[in-house]
Amino acid sequence: MKLWKKLSLVTITVMLLTTGISGAITLNQTFSYNQKKTVESYEKQLGTTAYALERELDKSRINEYGETTKNAYLSYLMKKFGSTQYILLEDYKVAYNMTPFLLTTTKLEQFGQNDIMTVIQKTDTQYTLITGKRIPYIGEHEYGLILVQDISELYRDMKKQLGFYIGFGVITTLLAVILVFLLTKRILRPLKELESASKDISSGNLDRRAVVTTRDEIGMLAKSFNYMADKMEQQMHDITNESERRKQMLGSLTHELKTPMTSIIGYADTLLHVNVRKEQQEIALTHIHDECRRLERLSGKLMNLIGMYDNDSICFESVSMLELFQRVAELERENLSKKGIRLEYSCDMKDRMADSDLLESLLINLIDNAAKASEEGMTIWLTGQGNVITVQDEGCGIPKEELAHVTEAFYMVDKVRSRKSGGCGLGLALCSQIAQLHHATISIDSRLGEGTTVTVTFEEEMT
Repeated sequence: MKLWKKLSLVTITVMLLTTGISGAITLNQTFSYNQKKTVESYEKQLGTTAYALERELDKSRINEYGETTKNAYLSYLMKKFGSTQYILLEDYKVAYNMTPFLLTTTKLEQFGQNDIMTVIQKTDTQYTLITGKRIPYIGEHEYGLILVQDISELYRDMKKQLGFYIGFGVITTLLAVILVFLLTKRILRPLKELESASKDISSGNLDRRAVVTTRDEIGMLAKSFNYMADKMEQQMHDITNESERRKQMLGSLTHELKTPMTSIIGYADTLLHVNVRKEQQEIALTHIHDECRRLERLSGKLMNLIGMYDNDSICFESVSMLELFQRVAELERENLSKKGIRLEYSCDMKDRMADSDLLESLLINLIDNAAKASEEGMTIWLTGQGNVITVQDEGCGIPKEELAHVTEAFYMVDKVRSRKSGGCGLGLALCSQIAQLHHATISIDSRLGEGTTVTVTFEEEMT
């Protein structure tokens, strides 16, 4: 069963129970009140008549009358006070009764008390109110007065009210059922939209969003659904881009491996099948050695780049930036001196929370890239100021259209120069990944023939 039907049935059931119970209680209270007021009214009437009879009996000499005279006098009094409603008792026996009712009870003593006694008798078609009390007359005989009244009309009115309530309840219930079904279905219509949107998204339509038309809980649910869909679309986009990037990286790696492997195989075939002089053998072995070293560097940098995605191996600690600069300068001094390139550095940076090995790798790669672009006699400047590290050279520079791609894995601006200097196009990709892990950004400013400036900007550390 659908949700809107379940909610409708629950609402209707609760409504019927509450209105039925409340209506029954109301009718019962109304009838009880009317019955009570009717009884009180007749009891008051009885009390007034009994008092008047007492006064009349006190003024008369009924004890001196004969039986015939006494009966005539009592008949006169009863006609005077409405004989068609009253029954007069004398010594707990009926002395006068002109009502259309016959007393069937033999316990008339109950109506001879000073307090008013009231009972309601029911027959097949009639309800009769019988109320009586003793007339406080002091004489030889004891008198009691009983008022008998047909109150069937009170019960007939009650039945009419009950019938009207049932008929009115049936009509209003039918109308309520129709309205509840229609309104519940309309209120839950946004859930249908959510269902449709979820099916479209699961079918691959990631641009699909639920239309939010309300501000209630369902509207909030639709907003949360759209937020989830946005996140999922972004994640799918990132996964697709990452997959494409890895695919391109694998293709580039295959291409990069092909050249040194071809060279190694060629020189190895020469040594195996051609009888060459010792000097030529040494040349071939030197080429094989250089290409193998190049493959070693390529695989090492590739593993480092892939390892950047495993943050479990990264250890952040307080690093002295000045000592880091000094260590990098010492490591690069011999390599740069062979090429006739000078390195000048200065550092005015506070200690930072970082992975010392990764930052060292970042600086070495930036300096190596600068050295590859520089000629003998040129200078490379390594500067640290505040939260910014700058590596500047005066080399050949990078074309403007190439700047957006230099941080991509295996991308090389000048492939001949890079391969000649042992490059494989992974240095800046490593630097970019290291910077991201340290919440830093890398920007490159370069002019052809004038040099390149690489700037690493860290976020301000919280104190």
